[in-house]
Amino acid sequence: MSVFIRNKAYTGPVQAVVFDWAGTAVDHGSVGPVAVFVEVFSRQGVEVSWAEARKPMGLMKRDHVEAMCADPSVLDKWRAAKGANPAQADIDAMYQETERLMVSCIALHSDPIPGVLDAVGTLRRMGVKIGSSTGYTGPMMKVLAPAAAAKGYAPDAIVTSSDVPRGRPYPWMCLQNAIRLETYPMESMIKVGDSMSDVQEGLNAGMWTIGISRTGNEMGLTLDGLARLSDNERATRLSAIAGRFKAAGAHYVAESVADVPALVEAVNERLARGETPDFR
Repeated sequence: MSVFIRNKAYTGPVQAVVFDWAGTAVDHGSVGPVAVFVEVFSRQGVEVSWAEARKPMGLMKRDHVEAMCADPSVLDKWRAAKGANPAQADIDAMYQETERLMVSCIALHSDPIPGVLDAVGTLRRMGVKIGSSTGYTGPMMKVLAPAAAAKGYAPDAIVTSSDVPRGRPYPWMCLQNAIRLETYPMESMIKVGDSMSDVQEGLNAGMWTIGISRTGNEMGLTLDGLARLSDNERATRLSAIAGRFKAAGAHYVAESVADVPALVEAVNERLARGETPDFR
């Protein structure tokens, strides 16, 4: 194996792609985690919308609960229902409930998104390793990973938010993927995910980043829900989502993981010219 020394630009190919899980690789529309957060708040007597539950998607699940509690619209609903702001004990209790509910239902949302298995097969034939990072914790992934593997999706590395000091947008899960996959430098890796925090995670790790617009949290629709949109509405939504990803710093936006192999080739061309993912 050749050794890269940091005294010149890296001009080799992409060595690894790190995928998010829900909304990117499995669970079209990232439905599973959203339903759990809505239910957790409902059990507290606070009825939150799916849109409110989606806003912090991609964060470690405890951070997600805390972010929802700080959201002005959710905070207003909490105060109306409880007569006070959520306390730390409330956040702790809801996170524990989130953990239990996620573990109990996560296997129901383990179907690989159409196009993912073919794309992963193509990437592996290109010599690219497959990593993954997630806002799910270790106990959650102990349920989800085997269920997805039984349906054909099994990345070479799985790093969860509970495996590292902090979840997204910190870079630690991506860096741990690099260690487990034995890949470097970081510009030889691409982070792919359906949330803004996925993009931030990849940028903070010094990686190329791809935002997923159609199958994930930003669109927020199942396959059936997506099919019910008119062509014009689908195009309008996709354009708006792409704009948000670009504003967050994504190098590329893809509708689904099926588009990733072609973007890997595009990154290979840029790397061969000595380009890096350093943003702006």
